Amino acid sequence: MDKTFEIPIIFQDEHIIVVNKPIDLPIHKNDFMPHDAPYLTKLIGDITCKWILNVHRLDSKTSGVIVLAFTKEIAHELALQFERKEVHKTYFALVQGIPGEGTFNEKVLVKKKTKFKKPAVTNYKTIKTVHTIISYKEKENVSLSLVEIHPETGRWHQLRQHFAKNQFDIVGDTHHGDFTLNKILTEMVGVKRLFLHASRLEFSHPETKERVSFEAPIPAEFDTVMNYFQ
Repeated sequence: MDKTFEIPIIFQDEHIIVVNKPIDLPIHKNDFMPHDAPYLTKLIGDITCKWILNVHRLDSKTSGVIVLAFTKEIAHELALQFERKEVHKTYFALVQGIPGEGTFNEKVLVKKKTKFKKPAVTNYKTIKTVHTIISYKEKENVSLSLVEIHPETGRWHQLRQHFAKNQFDIVGDTHHGDFTLNKILTEMVGVKRLFLHASRLEFSHPETKERVSFEAPIPAEFDTVMNYFQ
């Protein structure tokens, strides 16, 4: 296992493994990575000495719960559950502003450097808000909110796109977000990451058919930022 990453195992049996993915770790290898760069399926394969198949996505910069399969059959069954929207996903994010509670349903881009969009649905609820002393450009005393998110679809950067489109940029988002706010917060608080975390995953176990749920606690950095302004 690569010494750079600690990957807590939440659950494991002969069919699946559920882990808490750290930030800045891709799920699988891509053409833009150095040939010896670490990625989740390889690291978990090294730990378990088994072939690993991923069935859903978490962005490299997003932390949290992800389920992986040990066989093609199990991977196929899990993938079907995601396609049929039978998997319940819960995320938490720190965002700019006070979104309240509601649903974003604007179409989002399907990948980087394209104009093609697909329908996407994101349900959200504000859990807690703090008011900061941060002011820049036309903004004064920017508010930050902890938001619970339940996406119904799983598009590319869906949550990041939806919150940015509605002026509630996710803190630390260097692709769609507020770069000035990111820079100020990093300098003030000393924490740098995308503040998006996959907290809970509920699905039917592909072998036993039992409904199961797995959780990964919200990372300490979330509290670090919120508590700084209290």
